[in-house]
Amino acid sequence: MRGHNHSILWEPPKDFILLGVSDRPWLELPLFVILLVSYILAMLGNIAIILVSRLDSQLHSPMYIFLGHLSFLDLCYTTTTVPQMLVNMGSSSKTISYGGCTMQYAIFHWLGCTECIVLAAMALDRYVAICEPLRYAVIMHRPLCQQLVAVAWLSGFGNSLVQVVLTVQLPFCGRQVLNNFFCEVPAMIKLSCADTAMNDTTLAVLVAFFVLVPLALILFSYGFIARAMLRIQSSRGRHKAFGTCSSHLVVVSLFYLPAIYMYLQPSSSYSQEQGKFISLFYSIITPTLNPFIYTLRNKDVKGALRKLLSRIWRLCRLSSEM
Repeated sequence: MRGHNHSILWEPPKDFILLGVSDRPWLELPLFVILLVSYILAMLGNIAIILVSRLDSQLHSPMYIFLGHLSFLDLCYTTTTVPQMLVNMGSSSKTISYGGCTMQYAIFHWLGCTECIVLAAMALDRYVAICEPLRYAVIMHRPLCQQLVAVAWLSGFGNSLVQVVLTVQLPFCGRQVLNNFFCEVPAMIKLSCADTAMNDTTLAVLVAFFVLVPLALILFSYGFIARAMLRIQSSRGRHKAFGTCSSHLVVVSLFYLPAIYMYLQPSSSYSQEQGKFISLFYSIITPTLNPFIYTLRNKDVKGALRKLLSRIWRLCRLSSEM
């Protein structure tokens, strides 16, 4: 039972100990290698997507505007957490400063919420492209795409701000060990020695709104898309329509399923042991896979990547000849 005799004027800890897999030392080296390789792949893949969506004139459509922002989010997502995890796994010190911890969960939740809305905007784009193809250019014009992206970033920031304001007020009564790989709001709430009913309720309400509402919009959009696809007479047309949506559906599943499990279960049934490995999955594995999911089934992106690589190759050859 959490104590109620803590002082109102509490002194925040100087740092936290991120337990990670310290209780399983044999896992540290293989996990370090997996994280390092995944981080390098995530960086290369997402930077490549950002570059081709900016440089290739054929990829200036709304879908690729959203894809560029998704890749930027994934790039920031991994950079917020993975370098700290690698440092902790490669040394005997497993600490992170109080300020660093606060910054980490603030940025992490900002990016996570923003990604929810960007994925919903991408579903809207696919709905208009398949269900209203003749009006696509009129509906999905560039200013609307920019407005949707701005709403996503501002909403994510607002959600993060509320979470940070509530979490920094929690006392920890000398508790410093976080059973996680990085700082996250649910783990911080679990560590506190105060009554966290307000934090639990606020987290549940905000996450339900920012996860379930975009997810409902995505499912609603794909319901109409499925109905439109069934009306397509040719199998080639159906295959083409499905091809434009399948990558997005896979990315949505990889992102939303762990998030729903992590944040929408009752706090009484929250398992830190399971939670930290699920956090690891959507903080590094999902951002690493996303660029490959979008490029494997997308001829436009693959063609743009080939052109970018050939341009880089020519520049390298010219510089070596000079």
